[in-house]
Amino acid sequence: MRWQTTAVLAVVLLALGAFYYVYEIKGGPARAQVEAQKGRLWTTDAGEVSELWLTRVREVVKLRREADGWQMLEPVATRGDRGKVDETLTTLTTARVDREIDAAPTQLDQYGLDKPAADVTLQLKDGRRLGLQLGAKNPTGIWVYAREAGKPAVFVVSDTVLRDVTRPLADFRDRTVLAFEARQVSGFEIATREETLAVERVDGKWKLTRPMALPADTETVTEFLDKLQSTKTKEFVAEGPQSLDAFGLARPLRLSIHTGKDKDRVTRSLLIGGVDKAKQGVYAMRPGERSVLLVPEQTWAIVPKNVAALRDKVLVEFDRDKVARVDLESPKGRVALTQEVNSWRIVAPENLPADQVEAGALVFKLREVKAQGFLADDASGIARYLAKPAVRVTITEKGAAAPTTILLAPSPDRRGGKAMAYAAVAGRGPVVLVGADTLDGLTRSVTELRDRTLLPALEPRDVKTMRVRAGDRTVVVERRGDAEWRVVEGGTGAAKGATVENLLYTLRGLKWKAIATPGGQDTVRYGLDAPALEITLLREGGAEIATVLVGRREGDHAYVKLKVLPAIYSVDAKALGELPKIPDDLKG
Repeated sequence: MRWQTTAVLAVVLLALGAFYYVYEIKGGPARAQVEAQKGRLWTTDAGEVSELWLTRVREVVKLRREADGWQMLEPVATRGDRGKVDETLTTLTTARVDREIDAAPTQLDQYGLDKPAADVTLQLKDGRRLGLQLGAKNPTGIWVYAREAGKPAVFVVSDTVLRDVTRPLADFRDRTVLAFEARQVSGFEIATREETLAVERVDGKWKLTRPMALPADTETVTEFLDKLQSTKTKEFVAEGPQSLDAFGLARPLRLSIHTGKDKDRVTRSLLIGGVDKAKQGVYAMRPGERSVLLVPEQTWAIVPKNVAALRDKVLVEFDRDKVARVDLESPKGRVALTQEVNSWRIVAPENLPADQVEAGALVFKLREVKAQGFLADDASGIARYLAKPAVRVTITEKGAAAPTTILLAPSPDRRGGKAMAYAAVAGRGPVVLVGADTLDGLTRSVTELRDRTLLPALEPRDVKTMRVRAGDRTVVVERRGDAEWRVVEGGTGAAKGATVENLLYTLRGLKWKAIATPGGQDTVRYGLDAPALEITLLREGGAEIATVLVGRREGDHAYVKLKVLPAIYSVDAKALGELPKIPDDLKG
């Protein structure tokens, strides 16, 4: 190919590339915008509208855009529903003229435009004003006769335009009862006929400041604010009624929510009146507004109405990671546990390894002791209710000035059909009622808290050889690699690896329920004179890890022992599972 031809082709390609860039890349969006505007009644966008006026048959609705949404100016002064207003504006600003019907009409009544169903005005941010009259539907029912303000021509637009601008007034009103963000609340007040409750957020924690200074219950406060924030108006009942007595709003409960602090503090309030059982709601008003609202009946239920409902119900707070010691006295005896490097150990009445789950659960239960009723705010009620405590728990924290002791005793009281117990912090109170299950959960013996794992040091991966004997039948299996097992005695070939591994993990997790006999007496009674199964575990090199003897089963428990120790233990028969049949269940 001659160089002249190559140069011409290069120029052509460059020209095509430039044309594509200019036409498609640069000009494409502009052409798409022009195409989208074709047939549109107006070329403005919904975001350019600052006010919307809707003159309808029975009312005039005026809405103005504010920084945080829409404000309704007429027929009532209240917040507008942003979603519904924006949806209506989008319908109006994207409406398309289907076709012109009459360029110079002489009889507007035949189009329903002598008395329009709706007269729409859009006030734009740049000062321009757009208007539209909507009349009757055409014979097909899917178009509406319309004309622009100040222009004679009659045309048709989609009936969705008429549908949206003639929505019920309630649709344009914001149904949010109180507009706030729960995470931004800095405090709130609840003024009942009896007292005023005030709660403030101090250093990230909720505190009662009136009528007394107390820690507030975080869970109660959070649930209250979350539910209140999401509460919606069920019905707009009345506008400026002559009397509020019928709605129970003459002497209402006043709820005020504060966001921000100091000069930036903003307060939104709600007045709550009487309950209407028939409508399953409660009447309410916002101060400064004339509308009586019907809000869900549960709104009354979620409002805390006294100190007991708002105050912190946790009996004693502590950091469980800083707990160094727990001393427990109960009808099951005395137990002392210590914690070091997140590991628990029993130090009294004897030195024993502790069950980490059980010890951790005990501390968790202590942190979860919550009042269901307050009997005394100080120590004055201890002599009356807890003179003879059934359970005494002392918590010692690292760095704390002194240990904290919790006292518990049975109570004759019942709440909601459930048994109760008394509880108090020794020396200072308060004295409270808690569920009787709290008392039961803290009544623990040394046996229940000690580590009852039969083979606490067993790691299945350390087992190289397993010998299983049942009567006069013996099978020995040996690990090859990580998971392969081979029969080396009592047969040859591959072993059932899954059965071997299951047996190992069953032994690792096996816990005894009780010590049947510490000295190993009466082996015949427990079926351990001639065990049903004897399992010996060996390490690499032949060192014995353990030998477990399995004896008789009785109901839901079975008896086992370690060959090197005298004690006979009772274990859960279900946890032990079915014993393998020797040799069939181990041979592949």
